Amino acid sequence: KKKTVSFSTMPNDRKINSTAACISFMLEGCELKKVRSNSRMYSRFFVLDADMRSVRWEPSKKDSEKAKIEIKSVKEVRVGKKTPVLRSNGLSDQFPDECAFSIIYGENYESLDLVASSADVVSAWVMGLRYLVSYGKHSPEAPGTGHPSLRTSWISSVFDLADLEKSGRIPVSRAVQLIKALNPGMKTSTIELKFKELQKASERPGAEVACDLFVEAYCELCTRPEIFFLLVQFSSNKEYLGVKDLLMFLEVEQGMEGVTEEKCLEIVGKYEPSKEGREKGYLAIDGFTRYLLSADCSIFDPQHRKVCQDMAQPLSHYYISSAHSACLLEDNFWGRSDISGYISALGLGCRSIELVLWDGPEGEPVVYTSPSAASCVPFRAVVGLIDQHAFAASAYPLILCLVVRCSAPQQRLAAQCLRKTLGEKLYLEPPNPTASYLPSPEQLKGRILIKGKKLPPGCEDSEGEVSDEEEGWELARRLGQEDREAPEGGGPRRLRLSRELSELVSLCQAVPFQDFESSRRGQRYWEMCSFSEVEAGRFANECPAELVSYNKRFLSRVYPSPMRIDASNMNPQDFWKCGCQMVAMNYQTPGLMMDLNAGWFQQNGACGYVLRPAIMREEVSYFSANAKDSLPGVPAQLLHLKVISGQNLPKPKGSGAKGEVVEPYVCAEIHGIPADCAEHRTKTALQSGDNPVFDESLEFQINLPELAVLRFVVLDDDYIGDEFIAQYTIPFECLQPGYRHVPLQSLAGEPLPHATLFVHVAITDRRGGGKGHRRGLAGRRGRRVREYTSTKATGIKAIDEVFRTATQPLREATDLRENVQNALVSFKELCGLTPAANMKQCILTVAAWLLHSDSAPSVTLNLAERYPPMEAQGPIPDLLRKVLTAYETMIQTSRTLIESADAVYGKLIQAQQAGMDFHKELHRIEAKEGLRGRKLQKALESFAWNITVLKGQADLLKHAKAEALENLWQIHNAGQSCGIGRNGS
Repeated sequence: KKKTVSFSTMPNDRKINSTAACISFMLEGCELKKVRSNSRMYSRFFVLDADMRSVRWEPSKKDSEKAKIEIKSVKEVRVGKKTPVLRSNGLSDQFPDECAFSIIYGENYESLDLVASSADVVSAWVMGLRYLVSYGKHSPEAPGTGHPSLRTSWISSVFDLADLEKSGRIPVSRAVQLIKALNPGMKTSTIELKFKELQKASERPGAEVACDLFVEAYCELCTRPEIFFLLVQFSSNKEYLGVKDLLMFLEVEQGMEGVTEEKCLEIVGKYEPSKEGREKGYLAIDGFTRYLLSADCSIFDPQHRKVCQDMAQPLSHYYISSAHSACLLEDNFWGRSDISGYISALGLGCRSIELVLWDGPEGEPVVYTSPSAASCVPFRAVVGLIDQHAFAASAYPLILCLVVRCSAPQQRLAAQCLRKTLGEKLYLEPPNPTASYLPSPEQLKGRILIKGKKLPPGCEDSEGEVSDEEEGWELARRLGQEDREAPEGGGPRRLRLSRELSELVSLCQAVPFQDFESSRRGQRYWEMCSFSEVEAGRFANECPAELVSYNKRFLSRVYPSPMRIDASNMNPQDFWKCGCQMVAMNYQTPGLMMDLNAGWFQQNGACGYVLRPAIMREEVSYFSANAKDSLPGVPAQLLHLKVISGQNLPKPKGSGAKGEVVEPYVCAEIHGIPADCAEHRTKTALQSGDNPVFDESLEFQINLPELAVLRFVVLDDDYIGDEFIAQYTIPFECLQPGYRHVPLQSLAGEPLPHATLFVHVAITDRRGGGKGHRRGLAGRRGRRVREYTSTKATGIKAIDEVFRTATQPLREATDLRENVQNALVSFKELCGLTPAANMKQCILTVAAWLLHSDSAPSVTLNLAERYPPMEAQGPIPDLLRKVLTAYETMIQTSRTLIESADAVYGKLIQAQQAGMDFHKELHRIEAKEGLRGRKLQKALESFAWNITVLKGQADLLKHAKAEALENLWQIHNAGQSCGIGRNGS
């Protein structure tokens, strides 16, 4: 049976949408499982006392005065498996993380560990307890009494504006429209049903509603419990977020840097609907929900919305967005050539377009890509269109790939048309023979490059013979033009090429591919090869390292197999991982492959160029695209993804027969190098309407973050076959941490209005080595033998001696990093936080325990010192002592790292540079040592591995030092803001 989590599973179908509802629920009580330290579980009935001062449970062997916890003794309420008892091996698989919670109480910081039947029961208890604890000593008022809240006043004022007759009642139809306007995306039928329900319950049927009923309907329909739960967690008074609360939320949860109180007031001013809230600087639940749904809180990092990568590298160092047969709007065989296909491809930032030229009936060349002679477009019209739209979406160079299938006279007309129409935009300067690499996209801004064949240097005539390309012949076969073109006796096809067309080709001269060795020796940087998908796939599987190395200097274009007569797409990741720059896609065919392509090219201002990972650009580097584990020198990362809920999910297309009910689940997929490809799904949310709650945590290890893409797919769980509802694809590097809404898109990549997924994203470094699976994170330390990255022998004595000097510094670098990493995880676990938490959260958590205590043990942070010690005055409970010890270990390991990193970094870089000095001489030394064949290959691979490892480990150490300094800064910052710091400056 699929486990479901949805807020409608609350007893009596009640929706928890306010603190008052949580407390009412606790006053009634419910059954929870109590977990003992010996890992046994017992069912008990838990209830909140009528005076709201303690929580009791029964039956119990203790007398009734002992089977209770006083609210004033509660230090903290933790959600999930965050205590040693709940983390213990015997239990961790018996129930999901979101069904567990713990109450830390008493002067000895004991924990009462509980498991509920569902996540919503946990939310109700946790929200209610946090509310009661925050009000501390004063007896809270019974829920729902006292002055109207900010929210009620605001909703009433909206009602008053709509009450044109000032009769205190408005028509139901107007009330429905009003709620729809305040909550776009909500179905009219849902709102009408809610009014009927409330009218029936209060025995006030009729065509009009009064203000109190309107307020009640609004609160029930428009309160998202998961957002309310979040607000309660950060709010100091549990009703709204003040400026300081909001600042804390943005810094601690959303990972925003440099947030000021002014910025928070700006957010309140922009999103808080009530006038009173805006004036006082309060963000209540409706404003908070609006903010979380807004573009200011997008999952996509706004820095990547504009060009943010270095655009001054050689052209071969970028992935280039490329289209195959762009003018096709349908499949290849029955396709209609329609000029608008070019406009949409260029509008999406496509920077490489293929044009196949044929002899036209009117003596002018035409472009067509389907077997029906009627569907051709004059070449002149296509060029005119390209001239108009070439730089509409991106200023960076456009490459036109000409495949010539027309006679020499029509080629001349084509060349004249290109010169006349494109004029100055055409790039015609001959390549610089002294350079080693192509110019950069920055240097070629606003220019159009022609990729095509060129006449051999000695040919003086007005036309000559050149070898033909394989591409484009599938169509010729269907047009029945193949036979006259085929050479006698087999061999490569030949083509008559006119000088005019040849002269337009400069930096992208098409040449046939022989083999990698010939290219290494004889190919010039301005020459490029095209590979069919099958050929490129063979190289990617059999010799990926050589293909990566080839693509460092030369452009390569991969085009779809001619067998794809339905214009389906290949997986671009299969070729990107080997460094192929131009993977030609059928833009007209939606689906997974096009989602990956479209999502991928969003990350650099959608300009059509994406810088390849450094490990694929550096002259000497070891990279195997098919690696099954982490790469030398690239820090692996863990993505912790919590899929919380969905909003306004549409029904699957064409699912009329199924009725109204959608039963969705979410699949999260990582696409990247083979070691990273993974997929996890949530449970199905049954009978959940359009706003399902999933509340499920998924985790992925990412070994090459720069090449990873995350795709969310929402599917409808159906016996016959799961149907597609929506998707969203985002490059890993563009993810923003914290609570975010994912804007869902249709199969064709169009935005679905108001349809979102609410998620929490956290990214952490993988804890030193080992596989970062679930156990790896919270697994016990000390069992795993530490893995050290080492250099490999090349078999050349002089070189191996240089690399041997780095053995000790490599071990030191690993120890420095991992000691800090392990100390951090221990400290976070003792604070009851996940490894994804930051240092500021840890310090604030400890401070919160101390402030909730009657006889608060005096613990202070001495901020006068650079490495602030946490000092205790007088006796302190056991748990707190453990926390102080873990803090001390973390500070000491950080100090060692910060003070030793530069020296170790220096030794690693010195060894790397000494190795690089041999690089220029490598081939001479190999010949002298008599290395050939497999031995030579092995020596070159080991050399590249060593250089990569040294550079990578040095970078990791530098990064670890920067992080340790950032943690110190956060300790100082948090110590000052929460009141346990002293002598701060």
